[in-house]
Amino acid sequence: MAIEIERKFLVDHEKWQQLAKPEPIHFRQGYIFSDEKKTIRIRVTDAEAYITIKGSSAGFSRSEFEYTIPAADGVQLLDNFAASELEKYRFNINYADKLWEVDEFLGDNQGLLMAEIELDSEDEKFELPPWVTTEVTGDKRYYNSFLSVNPFKNW
Repeated sequence: MAIEIERKFLVDHEKWQQLAKPEPIHFRQGYIFSDEKKTIRIRVTDAEAYITIKGSSAGFSRSEFEYTIPAADGVQLLDNFAASELEKYRFNINYADKLWEVDEFLGDNQGLLMAEIELDSEDEKFELPPWVTTEVTGDKRYYNSFLSVNPFKNW
């Protein structure tokens, strides 16, 4: 079984603005199904699309299966089957030999900046970048599936 071990953090807006960043990837992301035990997600970029199935979280870990699908199929699945959706820009930043994925949310979630790091084990040590602030791992309000139906602007 494929396991994702991930931790999430908020990002300091001022430090983020001062940081030299790579070009972002635009994501359109929707949920065909989502509850506390599982989600089925479609994600589309300008060039690719993915279907992802995730299980419930236990600590920082959960099962995850992700497959590339044709981009046109991804758009059709989002347009015709997604119950909820969000958009964001993703910046991939290497810091202290680890990949950090920083999401700058758009639309009703605009103003939310969140960084994620995937680990090889739950007890793996890593260095926090200076632009990372509060850890929000496990706070369901920051799950993308939750944000797609309860956007940041309503908090």
